[in-house]
Amino acid sequence: MSDTPPAWLAKALGKAPGELRAGHTKLVAAKLGGEDLLGKGGFSLSSAAFRAQEELDPSFTADEEDAVAPPLEWSAPPPGTQELVLIVEDADFQTGEPFCHWLVWGLPGQRAQLLEGEAPPRVGKNSFGNSEWLLPDPPTGDDPHDYVFQLFALDLPLTLMPGASREQLVASMEGHVMGLSMITATYAREEGGDYDWDDSDEDK
Repeated sequence: MSDTPPAWLAKALGKAPGELRAGHTKLVAAKLGGEDLLGKGGFSLSSAAFRAQEELDPSFTADEEDAVAPPLEWSAPPPGTQELVLIVEDADFQTGEPFCHWLVWGLPGQRAQLLEGEAPPRVGKNSFGNSEWLLPDPPTGDDPHDYVFQLFALDLPLTLMPGASREQLVASMEGHVMGLSMITATYAREEGGDYDWDDSDEDK
């Protein structure tokens, strides 16, 4: 994409264009989305656990034992939607590249929800290589990180098996996105438990 972030992306993230950071412009939504797709037909994503730009409760993060993924719900996607894909990325990872926390597909192309801690139909590998919700655990002292929940409406059902990578999922979605909805939650760590970057390929 262009070096200049599109205005629609800033609007979707609740920011002014000049407030976008490097990771924001490399989100999957920035690659596959567009102004014509954002909120198409009133397509919207929300959560009973947080509002847009609101902080995640610790019960959804690495700061609390037995933490789970937050609940999500969405309105009816554009007519003709065959499947929905959910991708959650940390736009403020230290490398400037988004850090993938959740890859979910196989969601029905209709109004629905994921309950708190519910197991989705199909889950791919997060940035630690595990097929699960990767608990937000930003480095202590960082400004709040943006965790961007991106819901894509597709015009075909995917044939990917569980455990696929972010790259495989994105490749299968290219040219098939017919709607997009986004919501951002923030989180900052107060003490301990930073990611162990050297062990990022091990189970967490």
